[in-house]
Amino acid sequence: MSTPSHSDRLARLRAELTARGLDGFVIPISDEHMSEYVGAYAQRLAWLTGFGGSAGTVAVLPDKAAIFVDGRYTVQVRDQVDGTLYDYVGVPQSSVAEWLGANVAAGQTIGYDPWLHGLDWARGLARALAAKGAELVAVADNPVDAVWDDQPAPSDAPVSIHDIELAGRSAADKRDIIADWLKARGLDTTVMTALDSIAWTFNIRGTDVSHTPVGLAFALLHADATADLFIAPEKVTDAVRAHLGNSVRIHDRDAFEAALADLAGKRVAVDPDRAVAAIFTALEAAGAQIARHRDPAVLPKAIKNDTELDGTRAAHVRDGVAVARFLRWMEELAPQGGLDELAAAAKLRAFRDESGALVDLSFDTISAAGPNGALPHYKVDETTNRAIETGTLYLVDSGGQYADGTTDITRTIAIGQPTAEMRRRFTQVLKGHIALATARFPSGTRGSQLDILARQYLWADGVDYAHGTGHGVGAYLAVHEGPQRIAKPAGGQAGTEEPLHAGMILSNEPGYYKAGHFGIRIENLVVVVPQAIAGAEEAMLGFETITFAPIARDLVDAALLSPAEADWLDAYHAAVQEKLAPGMDAAERDWLAAACAPIDRAPAALAA
Repeated sequence: MSTPSHSDRLARLRAELTARGLDGFVIPISDEHMSEYVGAYAQRLAWLTGFGGSAGTVAVLPDKAAIFVDGRYTVQVRDQVDGTLYDYVGVPQSSVAEWLGANVAAGQTIGYDPWLHGLDWARGLARALAAKGAELVAVADNPVDAVWDDQPAPSDAPVSIHDIELAGRSAADKRDIIADWLKARGLDTTVMTALDSIAWTFNIRGTDVSHTPVGLAFALLHADATADLFIAPEKVTDAVRAHLGNSVRIHDRDAFEAALADLAGKRVAVDPDRAVAAIFTALEAAGAQIARHRDPAVLPKAIKNDTELDGTRAAHVRDGVAVARFLRWMEELAPQGGLDELAAAAKLRAFRDESGALVDLSFDTISAAGPNGALPHYKVDETTNRAIETGTLYLVDSGGQYADGTTDITRTIAIGQPTAEMRRRFTQVLKGHIALATARFPSGTRGSQLDILARQYLWADGVDYAHGTGHGVGAYLAVHEGPQRIAKPAGGQAGTEEPLHAGMILSNEPGYYKAGHFGIRIENLVVVVPQAIAGAEEAMLGFETITFAPIARDLVDAALLSPAEADWLDAYHAAVQEKLAPGMDAAERDWLAAACAPIDRAPAALAA
């Protein structure tokens, strides 16, 4: 059987909608857990359109359709999605509700899958459609599934135990934390749907979502510190059952919706940002008293304990050795020609594998040569694979999942001689990176208050970047973890107003992207740590950088660095050499010493 084209897939979906009496349908990149990254079975939008990004939505009407993406994917969506089939719509400048409101006709019926969307989203869209005389209706089963002939089944791989030696706190202790949280608010139960929250709470990990070590499950946690875990029975081994203990009742995942009916009369906490609309509908039908609260695992999961931080630091040193070895390999081979993006990504994976500790990558490696580097979330494949050519920049954003920690690092290197423009932009990005890395700020500071530190030098030249500056990172969990975030406050982006707490891990990743030419990003992970400042009148925080790998010295214009910035770069490289050298052979150590040598200082009169 031949593979249907994306045009054929769209036509088949429209025929299915017509057969169901629907005039349109909305398809997000999501699953029943509102996950950022989803299993193969839930990649409905990718199957329908060919779009390979991690965030996006499609709206389909009888005579037109649109795909909605944010600034990270402005170029990528045009490369991957047929513009004769879909309008390209940017968010947050516009929205699904705005586009449908402008394009629906009175009397039309638009469907949505209530297991893939939040309640507030559904209510907002329903209002927008009602204003045009149209109606939003929930479907009992997803029409995309009906026309996706070879749709994969959800993973049935067993979950594993995340030992307390790595977790630093027992699952029973974590259930006690949540039980205390419930009792303090007069609540009986909380519905937990986020896969990383479930993995953290029960100290289990899985392989059901590519690059994120979680298992497909739902959970109900109660004020008496017991819990009901809904997970496919074949995924629970005897060892996992013993680990969970008698206080955790195990049920089939398919029994979750019916179990919500048993909460009649109970006061139930539900997170509207993480629980789909269908859960609210089921609880309302059961007569439960719904209290909107953030998932109580989110904040304690984000504030890492000492065991998690020690493990993460060890993982970063191990990972840094692999990245440094890769950078040396690139420096030697790339100028000779013959390398491409896929080959480079495969070699970096091989260096990580050689540690013997790599469980998985933490996301698909962004291996981007030349103009592909200008796509912040570029994903290389056989059709986009580009040769790595002399006279260009190569950007590699990658990470590893290790049992003791999750890594995420970006380095940009010059292949051959960089231009003055490349060096200026790289140095501006570096200055912003240093400004954030060295920031000291009062307890209670939000990520939105720090974001400008990383952008100020680019703004001075009238340029910027269209992504956040920092995201939270899990401990052998999701590489993108909330609630904390460093980004502009505009656009309602979640997490920018979350106070930063000691123990949180974030990325520090300013960048610059010149469409059609090159991209630059420098990314390290940092831990929020207390700062002891003589004479301080309030509690202060700062960042400890935990990522170690050389930063391309040949891309640094020393004339643009202040003495303090040059000192930071030299001190950082000295730490890189100290951390990584023990894991390298003699030739690699020689290369590392050169890569980490002090920067050539500009004359003081030129420093800026």
